[in-house]
Parts: sequence; C-alpha cells; structure tokens
Amino acid sequence: MRAEIWPAGGLAGIGDEAAPDLDGQLAAVRALGWNAVELRTVDGHAVADLDHAGRDRLVRAVHAAELTVVCLDSRIGGWAGSVLDPLDRDTAELSALAGLCADLGTPFVRVMSYPNAGLPEDAWRRAVVERLRVLTGLAAGYGITLLHENCAGWAATSAERSLALLDAVGSPALKLLFDVGNGVAHGYDAPSLLAELLPFVAHVHVKDAADGEAGPVYTLPGDGRAGVAECLRLLRSAGYAGALSLEPHLVTRPHEGRWADSTGASPFVAAGRRLAELVEATPC
Repeated sequence: MRAEIWPAGGLAGIGDEAAPDLDGQLAAVRALGWNAVELRTVDGHAVADLDHAGRDRLVRAVHAAELTVVCLDSRIGGWAGSVLDPLDRDTAELSALAGLCADLGTPFVRVMSYPNAGLPEDAWRRAVVERLRVLTGLAAGYGITLLHENCAGWAATSAERSLALLDAVGSPALKLLFDVGNGVAHGYDAPSLLAELLPFVAHVHVKDAADGEAGPVYTLPGDGRAGVAECLRLLRSAGYAGALSLEPHLVTRPHEGRWADSTGASPFVAAGRRLAELVEATPC
C-alpha cells in the first residue's frame, strides 16, 4: 500500500468465504495481513442465530485476534425470502444483530430490498419502502446503519430505484453497499451504476466474474468482466473512505448452497492478494 493509505477504511474479507469455522475465518484474514473482517455465518449458522455462548465466543475471538468487524451481513430483504414474508422475523434478526454490533463496535448491517412475490410493481415498491422505514427506524434507535446491497430486491439493479429508496426512507441510518461483482449476475454494468451512486456508498464488496454457459464463473479480482479496476478508480477519485471487503465467491456461493470447507482459505487468500495488488495500482 502507499504511504497515504487507501482506502481509509482498510481491506477486509467476509470470513465464511474462506472457512466455515470462526478460527479459520479469522486466520485467513490475518494471513493477508489485514486487520478487518466481515461476518455472515459461523459453522453454518447465521451470526444472528448464534446462542449466547456462540456470541460470547465470537466476540472474544475477534478481540483476541485484534480485528475490526466492518459489517454484519443479515438475511433481511435477501434473495432467499420475499416481500411477503413476516416482518417480525426481520425485526427480530435486526435486534439480535444490533446487540452483536454493540459488542463488536460494528456500525453496519447489510440488508437487501426484498424480492417480489407476485405483487404489482407499485405495491412491491410500497411494501419495500414501508418495511425499510420500520427497520431503519429501529436501526437508528440502536445506533447502527443499514446498508442496502445492489443484489436482490426492488432497488437492487437500478440507480434510480436505489436513490428513490434512500429518498423515500429519508434517514441517515440507511446508506448503500455496492458490490462490484453483482452486475455480471444481474445484467448491468457495475462501473456505470456505481458512478451514479458514489455519494451514497458507505461500504464495498469486491468480487469478479466472467460469463459462463450456466451463469457467472467467479474469478480472481481483475480477471473477469465486472470492471473491478474501473470501480476502484471511481471510488478513489470520489474520496471513498470506507472499507473494501473481499467476497470472491471462488468457493462459497450462498445462493447456490455452496460453502467453503477447510480448503477454502487458499483461494480466498489468493483473491485477497490480487485485490491488494489492484488497490496498489489504482491511480490517485
């Protein structure tokens, strides 16, 4: 990295992309020399579902490893559910994650904007906005910020919709998480979308992919067609101050039901090294 460190928020990685167990996840991040991790699952359990002992162990292990947790990834509004699922399930998950955020000093929780379930377009939008108003109000009370990812849901693939969602919710407790690699899977040009959303992006995921016959084929950052290098240039030129969090999907792909085993650390570390090289090469 340069003497003037960029990004200011540092490099991080979603731990379960490297290993199922917490120790393996933290070790993979430390092997890269990074001081930050993002958490989604531990031993196959969403972090929100950990029991009291599991939560205590997680907090102790993260502190012992001297790592910062940049974000907790929830299932709220995600690809596995729909806009008609019970809202109380999401408020309960947010409550659990808010407590964990407090214990870990984590400011962010990742959410999405609810896949449709047969509603007319206007009704889908209204339901998404109503739900995220409730959830963002709760988040503000907890002292955390929800980050909407450009993945699944009403506002996922359109800058117009993402900005409309932020405007309709109208709270500083809702910002954007931009995933560089999602454009390949969802059919849009990531740098073009990012250029419209830059002022509102508080966190970034990095993956890359090429086109395959059955869908995206995930690659090391920079080897696919997601436009990783161009997105990094846009972020740097805009003065982006958040973290870059690695989510390579080389082994773990939750939407396919695929999770890393003990062999996942090596490709994760290789992807992390490539990301560090791309960051180093990103012009001022």
